[in-house]
Amino acid sequence: MRVELVWSPQAGDVQHRWLEVEAGATIESALRGCADFTQPPGELRVGIWGRARPLATPLRERDRIEVYRPLTVDPKEARRQRYVARGERIVSRHRPKAGSST
Repeated sequence: MRVELVWSPQAGDVQHRWLEVEAGATIESALRGCADFTQPPGELRVGIWGRARPLATPLRERDRIEVYRPLTVDPKEARRQRYVARGERIVSRHRPKAGSST
């Protein structure tokens, strides 16, 4: 059975491998079977096709296993930092600036 493994060891670096696994294999066994993937599986957040799953989840043909890194900065804080750097208000397309008419 063939599955895809995708992970990002650091920002801007995405690794991708196709793995041949036996029928009934789990996410954990697939991670352990990939020589290029060196992180210990016990402390990872993983998912299949964007949905978080436990390591014991059985795999199906052509599943995409995704390994998620922890966030390095809170998304709200990143937005505040961009605001400070730009020096202007960030306008959302969902909520126009006060006083503007559409």
